[in-house]
Amino acid sequence: MRVRFGECTFDAMRRELLRGDAPAHLSPKAFELLRLLIERRPRPISKDELFEKLWPRTYVTEASLAGLVAEIRREIGDDARSPRHVRTVHGYGYAFADEEASTADEGAFRLVWGTREVPLTEGENDIGRERECTISIDDATVSRRHARVIVEGREAALEDLGSKNGTWLRGHRVAGREPLRDGDAIRIGSVPMVFRCYTAGSSTETQVR
Repeated sequence: MRVRFGECTFDAMRRELLRGDAPAHLSPKAFELLRLLIERRPRPISKDELFEKLWPRTYVTEASLAGLVAEIRREIGDDARSPRHVRTVHGYGYAFADEEASTADEGAFRLVWGTREVPLTEGENDIGRERECTISIDDATVSRRHARVIVEGREAALEDLGSKNGTWLRGHRVAGREPLRDGDAIRIGSVPMVFRCYTAGSSTETQVR
């Protein structure tokens, strides 16, 4: 995953954060926190979840998490009083708030349905009714955790998560993990969507089939 925001470029694979052309130096924990927030953007992540992911089976105080957030803001030039990137969700947790952040990889995977177009990030992108899912769909035919799109480099695949009403790809029900191609028609329960892969120089105009 490589993402540009403001004057910064975040590269998870290279474990690199640049501010302009110069490297910004984050501690390993701060780098991981930034990765989690960017992957989940724009949805917030609770403090409890962040504690579990950053310090599993270890007790730390909220000051430790706040210190990592302050470190990130310092290195990316964010103002805590008027943040452009890392937002505090009072009483809950934190979110990556920059809606203009863009995927900088050569290939950009997205799911399109209706007027919505959601970018998919490296790793697992869950689809379901739960708010914590990468793609949250409020529809009775969609299970709480219904399906998943796995992005690995320049490849993506679809798998069902034991849903009640099934996951459908190109007109057939998905049984295992199946590779995705640009323009593939997907149905999650009764919700139709289209998988898109935009490469460098390609048009970003979307046609929903």
